[in-house]
Amino acid sequence: MTENSQTPQPAATDALPTTYTPAAVEGPLYERWVERGYFTADAKSDKPAYTVVIPPPNVTGSLHLGHAFEHTLIDALTRRKRMQGFETLWQPGMDHAGIATQNVVERELAKDGKSRHDLGREAFVERVWQWKEESGGQISGQMRRLGDGVAWDRERFTMDEGLSIAVQTIFKKMYDDGLIYRAERIINWCPRCLTAISDIEVDYQDDNGELVSMTYGEGEDTIVVATTRAETMLGDTAVAVHPDDERYARLIGKQIKLPLTDRSIPVVADTHVDPEFGTGAVKVTPAHDPNDFAIGQRHDLETIQVLDERGIIITPGPFQGLDRFEARSAIVAALRAEGRIVAEKRPYVHSVGHCSRCKTTLEPRLSMQWWVKVETLAKAAGDAVRDGRVNIHPADLTPRYFDWVDNLNDWCISRQLWWGHRIPVWHGPNGEMVCVGPNDEAPTGEGWHQDTDVLDTWFSSGLWPFSTMGWPEKTESLEKFYPNSVLVTGYDLMFFWVARMMMFGLYAMDDVPFRTIAFHGMVRDETGKKMSKSKGNVVNPLDWMDKYGSDAVRFTLARGANPGVDVPIGEDWVQGSRNFANKIWNATRFALMNGATVEGELPAPEQMTATDRWILSRLNTVVAQIDALYDDYQFAKLSDALFHFAWDEVFDWYVELSKTTFFAEGEQAKVSARVLGEVLDVTLRLLHPVVPFVTETLWTTLTGGESLVVADWPKDSGFRDKGAEQEIELVQQVVTEVRRFRSDQGLQPGQKVPAELSLDGTALAPHEAAIRQLLRLTAPGEGFHATASLPVAGATVALDLSGTIDVAAERKRLTKDLEAAKKEVVQANAKLGNEAFLAKAPDNVVDKIRGRLSKAEADIARITAQIEALPQQ
Repeated sequence: MTENSQTPQPAATDALPTTYTPAAVEGPLYERWVERGYFTADAKSDKPAYTVVIPPPNVTGSLHLGHAFEHTLIDALTRRKRMQGFETLWQPGMDHAGIATQNVVERELAKDGKSRHDLGREAFVERVWQWKEESGGQISGQMRRLGDGVAWDRERFTMDEGLSIAVQTIFKKMYDDGLIYRAERIINWCPRCLTAISDIEVDYQDDNGELVSMTYGEGEDTIVVATTRAETMLGDTAVAVHPDDERYARLIGKQIKLPLTDRSIPVVADTHVDPEFGTGAVKVTPAHDPNDFAIGQRHDLETIQVLDERGIIITPGPFQGLDRFEARSAIVAALRAEGRIVAEKRPYVHSVGHCSRCKTTLEPRLSMQWWVKVETLAKAAGDAVRDGRVNIHPADLTPRYFDWVDNLNDWCISRQLWWGHRIPVWHGPNGEMVCVGPNDEAPTGEGWHQDTDVLDTWFSSGLWPFSTMGWPEKTESLEKFYPNSVLVTGYDLMFFWVARMMMFGLYAMDDVPFRTIAFHGMVRDETGKKMSKSKGNVVNPLDWMDKYGSDAVRFTLARGANPGVDVPIGEDWVQGSRNFANKIWNATRFALMNGATVEGELPAPEQMTATDRWILSRLNTVVAQIDALYDDYQFAKLSDALFHFAWDEVFDWYVELSKTTFFAEGEQAKVSARVLGEVLDVTLRLLHPVVPFVTETLWTTLTGGESLVVADWPKDSGFRDKGAEQEIELVQQVVTEVRRFRSDQGLQPGQKVPAELSLDGTALAPHEAAIRQLLRLTAPGEGFHATASLPVAGATVALDLSGTIDVAAERKRLTKDLEAAKKEVVQANAKLGNEAFLAKAPDNVVDKIRGRLSKAEADIARITAQIEALPQQ
């Protein structure tokens, strides 16, 4: 079953306290793992490599429940692979998080009444580095609390010197290859953060705005246009209509008066305009709308900036100096005063982009920025999935990936920030541009200066799978650990991060960055709602770890992790997982007190009881099942399978069925003790990747082994005993049915009842002692009178209930329940026999009624049998 290379020692029963206290175990145990070097990755090892990178958390904050969820899954994968004999590398690190970090430090400065401009760029960046050193350790501490088995000696930060060299190297290579260029385009601009925002960092939400229809031109040349952003009209340089729209054919090419200005603008014909939408005429503001910019390019229109970087009107005139929203109201009022307002719709609900960082309404703005030409890069990223070099799991998310990479626009990579990787381009006094690599000399002399922008954070994090291993140098780590084996990340990062890594990996390394992408869902509260500070439902995982232990938090998260599906989680579930850890603890203590051992070979099957052979057969089946589920990234299913196997089959059935053997002592007890030791050994190994702390403590006590972290992963030995499985299934049927009958009769679980068991000639006969113990059935003594007889599993259990229950009261209760069930049958049959009802009712309603009918009929049979089994008065 297992190949334990460590010499087993006798189990120390007194080494386990009576209760499990996670706080006393977890911290010291984790530091012991680190000190022993279990999590280091040796590039010189001849073991097969297994590599996973941590999706680098932002240095700005602390781990939230989503991080704990993701880290649990990655840690489970790497712990299992380490036990399987792989040289594992779980690469840790943090992201510098350009906008988020700069905002945090700027808020700190604002408390002292200062801004970054008061410090200057160099001093401000030094201040951010200082803040990073003070705050960065918080995340590392939380990862240790969770039990993350990361290679701490390889920890990286996206602005480390080595990673900065990687950024500069790939920027120059792409610049020289014509894949990075500078151009004036419409971008998403945040007037609060004062920087460009990429398309995927825009949060769209429905806002209550206004739709205003107004007239341009005079007399016969009047044309009606509509807008939700009236303030941008000051920058209009045309009105566009469809070339085939006969309503405006006579106006195409004419100049018409632009209200509130002293300008006239042309009417142009463009196929972009939908003649069926609105009036079929649209105002064109090339500097403040991407579609209008494209129209302006096609018709060589002037671009006029209306708003400055803070959203303030800069157009000379009565509106200059107004905020964009103030100007909107003022301009509509001015148009109304001129009689140009045709219609106003308020509220007008429409989708508006907001900054994902500060929630400010974004402004489309014409701006000179740096761009990545993505066409060939995106095609390569799509082809790698299409041809099977990369597998996406679950597969039903693959179309979303293709939809993105196949329709990707050029990527704006420049940000107007001070914190981040500065664009490695120098500008000369006569418009020259020189891109400088890490080994190049920067131009000097009068008029030369470095570009002031920094790179989008996702540019550097897109290099993460290979920059963390020393690229552009050809290192041993790259040779050993690239490509990564799997990327485990949320589906929400498919576009932010995953696609970027695919493009960069294929471009820089000529190979995919990872073989498999395993997407998981988002953690939500117990009602399925998204966690947010405004809703007050955000959970700090440390609070639950303090209260219930890290294993309980990990097991709860893993048990909810269905591939690509959101995970609801509540504190009650964590408490349930804590109870599971306690169950494992108590069951192992019982086993140790009864001589459970891993010493020596397993006894031959013929020396074992049917119960022993049954649990070993089930154990091997579960080993094979867990392996298959791990390989399919089915964390919820494997956790649930382990829970039910450990709790139900090992602890509630095998241990209980074997108690009579243990209490009798003798040679058979020694055989079962060895079997129990084997079962616990393997079960603890299987559980270890998900619940590492409690399993480590129990396993080292049970086996005397060094550590589960470096123990062998269980293997399916192939042992199966279908006969023993069927035999124990019969025992379970008897126990389950009699327990249900006892409960229905109102008997307490521990209440003893005289019974006669007719088991002769059945496979149940060898299990009579265990059955009696589990069911609290005493031998039929003098005066025994069977008042109830239960035929089950080919045997008969006769019980004497006289004096144990109030027969009259029980008969009255059951009769009432029987009448209710009969009434339910009548009502259900009436509806199902009504053709008019069946014709109109939805399928799910009809199915529900059929289910109620089936249940009621089963209840009638059950209750009738219970009444008949009652003692006659």
